[in-house]
Amino acid sequence: MSNQKHVLFTETHLKFINEKLAKLSPQKIIEWAIVTLPGLYQTTAFGLTGLVILDMISKLSVEQGTENGNKSEHLIPLIFLDTLYHFPETLALADRASSQYNTCLYTFKPAECETVKDFEQKHGPKLWEVDEDSYDYLTKVEPSRRAYNQLGVTAIITGRRRSQRGERENISILELEKGTGLLKLNPLAHWEFSQVWSYIKDNKVPYNSLLNQGYRSIGDWHSTKPTTDSADERSGRWEGQNKSECGLHKDYFKTRAAFVAAQKKREEFG
Repeated sequence: MSNQKHVLFTETHLKFINEKLAKLSPQKIIEWAIVTLPGLYQTTAFGLTGLVILDMISKLSVEQGTENGNKSEHLIPLIFLDTLYHFPETLALADRASSQYNTCLYTFKPAECETVKDFEQKHGPKLWEVDEDSYDYLTKVEPSRRAYNQLGVTAIITGRRRSQRGERENISILELEKGTGLLKLNPLAHWEFSQVWSYIKDNKVPYNSLLNQGYRSIGDWHSTKPTTDSADERSGRWEGQNKSECGLHKDYFKTRAAFVAAQKKREEFG
């Protein structure tokens, strides 16, 4: 993790803070985080919830700039993990959104890889089929940790919501990642999909054009399909697999240990 000092919260303290935050609007939660949490960044793959948060931060930035008589600067920089397997529509949206909101966007790719060709020369084709856990580690987990270390990140804002079900059903607004000390803020944790979509439309927030083709949750092209279950917006992800997360929000040390073990096994059997 980063050399930055982390804000320390006990479980009792976190519970108390979450009880207070649950009474606030997402905008007020974000406003609280800006003045309370050092080393704060927004991590996003430009899904709907992340875009709502981005728009909210932009409005807060303009408001604070006006109050202080200064030119408004986007208050929270973005981190985007380019797995190299995103849909072209997602990459186009990342460029459009970062430009429209005039925000600093830090993009991190798999280590020592700029293209799919680079990645597959190092790790082989269709790694997500051969060794799914290693794929997740190389494209998401390792780049995220590299980003946190390089940028001095101690807290992140995510777009996770309870209504996305799976492992997200019981998330709190503010969480402390065990072992790493990373704080995760989920300001829209209690929102439903309908609230997110209404905000997008009412505020003319740019969104991924794939949503017009039946997609709701969009990840890599090889593991994302249009949603088949209207009650489960992430049902189009990892179809037919017992999986609901890519590794970013799992135990970092267990994920890394599993990757190292898989690498050793692969080396042994050549």
